[in-house]
Amino acid sequence: MTVLVTGGTGLVGTRLLPRLLEAGVDCRALVREGKTTLSDITAVEGDILDPASLVNAVKGIEAIIHFAAILRTAETKQIWNVNLDGTRNLIAAVREHAPDARFIMASTGLVYNEKSTRPALETDPVTPERDYPASKVAAEKLLQDSGLKWAILRFGFVYGDADGHIEQIPQIAQLLKLHPANRLSMLHHRDVATFVKMGLSGILDGRIVNAADDAPMTIFDLSALAGKPTDHASTPLTCPWSGVLDGSLARNLGFKPEVVTTWQAARENTL
Repeated sequence: MTVLVTGGTGLVGTRLLPRLLEAGVDCRALVREGKTTLSDITAVEGDILDPASLVNAVKGIEAIIHFAAILRTAETKQIWNVNLDGTRNLIAAVREHAPDARFIMASTGLVYNEKSTRPALETDPVTPERDYPASKVAAEKLLQDSGLKWAILRFGFVYGDADGHIEQIPQIAQLLKLHPANRLSMLHHRDVATFVKMGLSGILDGRIVNAADDAPMTIFDLSALAGKPTDHASTPLTCPWSGVLDGSLARNLGFKPEVVTTWQAARENTL
């Protein structure tokens, strides 16, 4: 199977590609000028904001794993350009040059209502106010209406393999005004690969799936793991389910996490 990966030089993509190679997947990576990838991977120079550059990238593929995205930046226009317009360009290229390819897109659990009274389900309404999740919701809709075979993965907090993401928790908590007792659904890079391989098998076709492990972590515990302990809070926790995803659908479809909890990753020294 020949698979195109966008975002293959990013934090998630660089950890996904070796695992796909190990699973026997023939990987092709879309890389911008000046970027490189692993020697066993076919690099195709291009940019999701340049439609003409996508033609050679998608020809002959059987699936596309779309991980290219802009997450945290003050440039809101850039978020929308990459996450929405870039996805639109990819969809158009795949429809014209690889219409039978399976399109697997990374999205985010941040799309859900922060004031939910329970863990978020895939069927819950999504009306996020922040630009990153809002752009992802718009991109999801484009893919759902594309006529292609598709699957959408709404990831929890992705971490591990020394990516430095957990170390950013104190700053993220401050930016999002998170209470120390707020919990986040988590997903190790090993299980990002698990979900992607499920998607490539076709078992997720036509589905939006929450992608997370079995044990949401508190901001307090994550900050401690980052080596930057936070203070206890004297104020009440008003939104206890914000950031927590219901993973029932994924389990029913056969997902079994290799890294069940963040504590397991800590014990294995794979944070």
